[in-house]
Amino acid sequence: MIKWALAGILYVTVVILGFEAYDKWFAEDKNTAAQTEDHSNQEMKMDNGHDETGESGESGGHAHESASGTTHDDSEVNAFVQNDDKNIKIFLKDKAGNPVDELEVNHEKEFHLIIVDEQLQKYYHVHPERTGKGEFTIENTLPEGFYKAFIDIKPKNFAYKVEPVSFIVGNPSSSTHGHELIPDTTFSKKVDGETVTLKVSTFKVGDPVTLSFELDQTNLTPYLGAMGHVVILDEYGKEFLHVHPSNEKEPIFETTFEKPGIYKIWAEFKQNGTVRAFPFVIEIKE
Repeated sequence: MIKWALAGILYVTVVILGFEAYDKWFAEDKNTAAQTEDHSNQEMKMDNGHDETGESGESGGHAHESASGTTHDDSEVNAFVQNDDKNIKIFLKDKAGNPVDELEVNHEKEFHLIIVDEQLQKYYHVHPERTGKGEFTIENTLPEGFYKAFIDIKPKNFAYKVEPVSFIVGNPSSSTHGHELIPDTTFSKKVDGETVTLKVSTFKVGDPVTLSFELDQTNLTPYLGAMGHVVILDEYGKEFLHVHPSNEKEPIFETTFEKPGIYKIWAEFKQNGTVRAFPFVIEIKE
């Protein structure tokens, strides 16, 4: 009788302990599942969320008076421009926000900065100096106005596409916006007493184009390792081309226009020690 009583007590004890263990295991499993679901929801929220500081957040960290930046899906490098009364600074960062500091030398310089006003009437080709890791600076001597910067660089180990970065100098009137480009009817331009004539092989979109320039070559000397440089923008100041001569001895350039439209060309030549930019406006048609 005593044996049967002990066996019954042992059986009940095992059953109770089994239920407690099952209940504890189920509760822990349920809690783990809930935590996993909550973590997944947090990740989804982060992935779908929109950080309002985004592009301006990067530049805003450096800004004192005016800053702006540009990003592009095809580019692994983002460029940010900060300017004040004294300096223009450019910051280069990768997609994670780290400085991009290693640049290839291209035509004797690591950094070519092209600045135009939004009317495409003012043009500057300058070369900022390195002042920090992924940071370049040049003195700000621009008059008041709305501008676009084109950071022409070749980062090592990163894909990069030149995109316009808009910025403002001073407090210009909004009336300075807008200027219709009218194609030139003649292609001879005189700057500081020097005359340059442009010859375009074709005005058809998609075809290889040769841009040849007639000028006094007796006083022509290499500029940044070439017998000239050509910068081309479309009428909206978005599409950027920086073209170098097809050979080392003649001011002949080759390129292709992928879209029809009106384009402005600045041809830069160094004559008698002075660099001059000669502007031309052409229309590319279907």
